[in-house]
Amino acid sequence: MTLSSLLHILEFVQLFVETNERLCFMNVSPGEVIRSLFYNKNNDSLITVSVYSSDSFSSLKCRSTRIEYIRRGKPDAGFALFESESLKWPGFVEFDDVNGKVLTYSAQDSIYKVFDLKNYTMLYSISDKHVQEIKISPGIMLLIFNRATSHVPLKILSIEDGTVLKSFNHLLHRNKKVEFIEQFNEKLLVKQENENLQILDVRNTELMEVSKTEFMTPSAFIFLYENQLFLTFRNRTVSVWNFRGERVTSFEDHMLWHPDCNTNNIYITCDQDLIISYCKASSDDHWAEGNAGSINISNILTGKCLAKINSTNHPLEADDCGCSSNCSKQKYSPVRSTVSEALEDITALFYDEERNEIYTGNRHGLVHVWSN
Repeated sequence: MTLSSLLHILEFVQLFVETNERLCFMNVSPGEVIRSLFYNKNNDSLITVSVYSSDSFSSLKCRSTRIEYIRRGKPDAGFALFESESLKWPGFVEFDDVNGKVLTYSAQDSIYKVFDLKNYTMLYSISDKHVQEIKISPGIMLLIFNRATSHVPLKILSIEDGTVLKSFNHLLHRNKKVEFIEQFNEKLLVKQENENLQILDVRNTELMEVSKTEFMTPSAFIFLYENQLFLTFRNRTVSVWNFRGERVTSFEDHMLWHPDCNTNNIYITCDQDLIISYCKASSDDHWAEGNAGSINISNILTGKCLAKINSTNHPLEADDCGCSSNCSKQKYSPVRSTVSEALEDITALFYDEERNEIYTGNRHGLVHVWSN
């Protein structure tokens, strides 16, 4: 799940908290499993992506429901999306909030299609069995084709109409596995097994390299478009890099809970100056017991830990769908958690920047709200 998807899911959770309509959208059809939720700000609707037992949970089905219908307790008033598309595995649907587009892939006929997120009109299609992967950046798409022996063919397309802006081959070391190809605006990041990181400027073909001992392959990236930087996640650690191949930040006291970088438990503020994560307890956190972690808030540019939520500095009890005991929204259920319990097995995290509240969800299905 992408970070954007997580934000929208938890915005939706907040809607339930605010309107006291917690059950109106929880009833799903028999045999249905909702795989993901996406809030479409263009038309104030919620998109659900589901699979069904009737076809062994192998095909994705999408549905759009306006938020006003959910508020009225009429979640069935929505409509199906992309019914003409065969989204059987390994087909997929991807929602691009930045460009206002939807990308679908039908594995049955190897066709990618781009839709307008405002009205779900199909804009264009890409039919090429040699396309291995598509990367989306603001305004453009990168098509990565099946590699040849010594190069990988690439195309950059306009996201608006599919016009090919540039076609080129990127040279590769023979017999070396390509670990990743990522795009950030005009910068292309290419890493092969046991080789240096290559940063290519596709406008002028200028190439720079970062030593393989300095830059080791991460498990995930987050690009910070506002700051022209990117985050890498590897072995529970976070680093910040610029596109000159320089590490600009290493974080203090910010060891992530999940070794595989579960970005559901990470929030980047809109100004891209703070990172809020579910972390493991540091050596001086003597309070930590069992599976309890902490919520750490750090400055992205300096790496400094600015604040931390644990049972020492947040001794309140957490109630029901998670409101702390001084919260006004605690009339939903009799479930109560201690702070230590609320900090165990967190599976999702979201920060409401307007309310200055942090929402966390755990594997028990409980949502907790942390506020000053």
